[in-house]
Amino acid sequence: MYDKEKDLIEAFVRGQVNRRGLIKGLGALGLTASTAGVLLNAAATDALAADFDWQAHKGKSIKLLLNKHPYTDAMIANLDNFKKMTGMEVTYDVFPEDVYFDKVTAALSSGSTEYDAFMTGAYMTWTYGPAGWIEDLNEWINDPSKTNPNYNWNDMLEGVRSSCAWNGKPGGELGSADAKQWCIPWGYEQNNLAYNAEMLDAAGVAVPKNIDEMVAAAAKLTGNGVYGIGVRGSRSWATIHPGFLSGYANFGQKDLNVNDGKLSAAMNTDVSKDFHNKWVTMIRDSGAKDWATHTWYQVGTDLGAGKSAMIYDADILGYFMNGGDNKMAGKLAYAPFAANPEASGPTPNIWIWSLAMSKFSKDKDAAWYFMQWASGPEHGLFGATQMDFVNPVRKSVWADDMFRERLNKSYPGYVEMHDLSAPGAKIHFTAQPLFFDLTTEWAATLQKMVAKEVPVDEGLDQLAASVDRQLKDAGLG
Repeated sequence: MYDKEKDLIEAFVRGQVNRRGLIKGLGALGLTASTAGVLLNAAATDALAADFDWQAHKGKSIKLLLNKHPYTDAMIANLDNFKKMTGMEVTYDVFPEDVYFDKVTAALSSGSTEYDAFMTGAYMTWTYGPAGWIEDLNEWINDPSKTNPNYNWNDMLEGVRSSCAWNGKPGGELGSADAKQWCIPWGYEQNNLAYNAEMLDAAGVAVPKNIDEMVAAAAKLTGNGVYGIGVRGSRSWATIHPGFLSGYANFGQKDLNVNDGKLSAAMNTDVSKDFHNKWVTMIRDSGAKDWATHTWYQVGTDLGAGKSAMIYDADILGYFMNGGDNKMAGKLAYAPFAANPEASGPTPNIWIWSLAMSKFSKDKDAAWYFMQWASGPEHGLFGATQMDFVNPVRKSVWADDMFRERLNKSYPGYVEMHDLSAPGAKIHFTAQPLFFDLTTEWAATLQKMVAKEVPVDEGLDQLAASVDRQLKDAGLG
C-alpha cells in the first residue's frame, strides 16, 4: 500500500477522519469505491484486534452449517479478515433452503459433533432450545474474557434481540428477564409494502396506508394480465407469519391467549373475523389465481416480472426484486404499512436469520469467537455497504449515512419504511412447542376460506376449537 493511502487509513483508525472522508480521500487517490471499501474493512478489522485477544484460539478450526443466502455470501466474502485476525480456520457446508432445515434437524437430533455453529430462524429455536440441542449464549455474551469490549450487545435493535430470547416456558414472553438467548440475530426481515411505482402512477392509485385502502387499491390494479397484491398462500406456517400476521397484530390481535400458564386460541374474536374477511376478499378479488401455491419465491418473482403490482411481504424480498435481471428492476418502491388506520405505526412480524451454537460443538469458545465477529458491528457494516446484507440488525449500521444513501439512491422509500417500522418490529407469535403445527393449520383454514369451502366466521370458530383441543392434548391448555 502506498504511503498516502496508508496514512489516510491510519488517520481513520485514530478517529481523525470519518468514514465518508476516508472513502472520499481514497477515491481522490485513484481507488475505486469497491477497493476503498475493502481497505476500510481491513482497517476496521485491525482496529478491532487491538482491543481484545482475538488470537486466543489460534490454530483451531470450526465448521459451520449454512443456508444459501446473501447473508452467507457476505460472510464468506469477509471471512479472510476473520481468519487473519484470529489465526483460526473456518470450514462450512452450504445447502439451499428447501433441504437446509432438514440438515440442521438431522445434525442436532443425532448429537453430531460435525458442526459448531449454524444459521437458524428464531422460530426454530423454540424446538431446538427445550430439546437441549443448542446453547444459551448469555454465558458467552456476559463474559468479558470471551466477548470483545466493542461487541456492543445493546446496539442490536431491541425488538429483534428480544425475539431471539425465550425462557422455554410455553407462552413465556420473548425477551423476558429469565429468557435464554438461544441465538444471535444476524439479519432480519420486516413485512411491509413493496410496489411497482409505474403501475400505481399509471392507474392513478395512491400507495395504500391501511387494510381498507389496500383492498381497494389492489382491486383497481388488477387487470390486463396483472394482479393487484401478492401474498403467500401455501399450506405452511410461512403463509401466516409475514404480511398476514403483521396486519393482524396491528389490530391488537394475538394467536393465543396466555392465562395462568395455560394457552388457548385467540383467533376467533370479532376483530379477527373482520380482518380475515377483508384479507380473504382481497385475495379472491385481487390475488394470484394460483395463490394457494404461493411461497416466498412466487410472491417475489411475480413482482419482479411485472405480474403483480404490490406485495405485502418481506421488505428484503422487494429489495432483491428491484435489482439483478428482474424485468421490473429499478421500478419498485417501498412503504411502511399499518393495516389498522387507528394504529400509531406499523407492527411488522419479523423473520430473523440468526446464528446458534450447537450443544455438541467440540470447541464452543472458538465457535463463539466466530459468532461474535459475524454478528458484530464491523462485519455488519461491511455486509451492508459492500454486499447485499439487508436488513442489518444493528442500530449503528442503520445510522451509517453511506449505507442510507446507498439505499435511498436505488430503493426509494426503503430507509424511511425501515425507520418507521423498526419500533414495532418483533415476533408477534406466542412461543410454544406446537407453533409449526398450529400455524400450518391456520394456513389451511385460510385456503378453505378463499376457496369458499367454509365461511370465514365459521372457519375461525372451527380453527379455534381445533387449536384448543391440540393444546389440551399436549398439556398446554
